[in-house]
Amino acid sequence: MLYKKGFTLIELIIVIALIALLATTVILVINPVKIFQEARDSQRIADLGQMNSAMSLMLATSSTQPSMGSGTTKCYQLLTTYDCKTRYAAASSITALATPAIAGSQKVDGNGWVPVALGASPAIAAWPKDPSDGTTSNTTLFYSYAYDSSNAWEFSAKMESARYKATGTDDVEKTDGGNVDTLFEVGTNVLL
Repeated sequence: MLYKKGFTLIELIIVIALIALLATTVILVINPVKIFQEARDSQRIADLGQMNSAMSLMLATSSTQPSMGSGTTKCYQLLTTYDCKTRYAAASSITALATPAIAGSQKVDGNGWVPVALGASPAIAAWPKDPSDGTTSNTTLFYSYAYDSSNAWEFSAKMESARYKATGTDDVEKTDGGNVDTLFEVGTNVLL
């Protein structure tokens, strides 16, 4: 007589339960939310460095000194639901605020959220926006740009992961030399 070998229903249920338990444990150990936050923060650091480099290159290769502002210090951001003057509360020199329209806001011809024309051969094709989404639905995670009458500028972003925030293991907010300890700031004057 021939007997067929196979798994019983009980054995299959036990194996499936063990796989589910292992998968849950791996997901809890890996913590994908934390990994995605750190990835977005890494993108923020890279974007601000790229914007700062594009501004520096534009000034270094321009035959005339382009004006980035006149009179008072101003603050720009892509968001319309948040006042970047509030974001720079520690900097009392911020006296004006501008919020360009979302449509076409990444243009580098002076009509984007950063009102500076980068010239005929810009170092970047578009002004980046925050990787969280950069639209009006997010009131805390966005990029901002401030300048003063001496053509000094500052780009800033708020970090969202514990790793890059102030007092984190790779703190960039308090160690950037800026005057706001809860923002990552780069530029020619991080004290705006």
